[in-house]
Amino acid sequence: MRNCIEFEVYGDYALFTDPLMKMGGEKFSYQAPTYQALKGITESIYWKPTLLMIIDEVRVMNSIKMESKGVRPIEYTGGNTLANYTYLRNVRYQVRAHFVFNEHRPDMAFDRNEHKHHNILKRSLNAGGRRDIFLGSRECQAYVEPCVFGEGEGFYDNYGDLHFGTMVHGINYPDETGRDQMEVRLWNPVMKNGVIQFIRPDQCEHVRPIAEMEPKKFDSTNVESVEELYNQYEKR
Repeated sequence: MRNCIEFEVYGDYALFTDPLMKMGGEKFSYQAPTYQALKGITESIYWKPTLLMIIDEVRVMNSIKMESKGVRPIEYTGGNTLANYTYLRNVRYQVRAHFVFNEHRPDMAFDRNEHKHHNILKRSLNAGGRRDIFLGSRECQAYVEPCVFGEGEGFYDNYGDLHFGTMVHGINYPDETGRDQMEVRLWNPVMKNGVIQFIRPDQCEHVRPIAEMEPKKFDSTNVESVEELYNQYEKR
């Protein structure tokens, strides 16, 4: 596949919050990462408003284990309170993703150089990403490195099908849809022998509006061009 990267992301803990379990300030993780969480990780490796990162599939390498912790989150009114967060523990995933140009950003047409973006993306992955990597939540530090998707032994390789029920697929933002609103996408994933193959965001049938929103403005005055960035990499 064109413009593809394959990487492994791992960490001690992950928290892909199930919104139905957030009553009273508690947080409970989904059993598997959402499309949006993996998209965020990929964008932490390399992000430009010119690009749309598409997550193709994820492979769950370690057994699904959970651990609850007592935490003291800060309240909006000041002070803090007591809560229980339930995390995934000792997680490792293989991810395959690729990028396409964001057609809803004609103002970024000057930055569309497929070859240079792909090379910067691969170099950024080799360096561990351009921004900090998290597994769903800020306190869940993670690390990324290149891999060959499908290599190595995974815990669920011959497990068969595992249904996760209704989950959040991801969030639609105005600059990715052309609509001036934020929306949430829902779907029903099935893990087959450890692998979840994601449908594309525009294939999700269950989409719900959240709030009105306008896209942030980007153009050549506030975005470094891919040519300038590529030249910086070449000089290193």
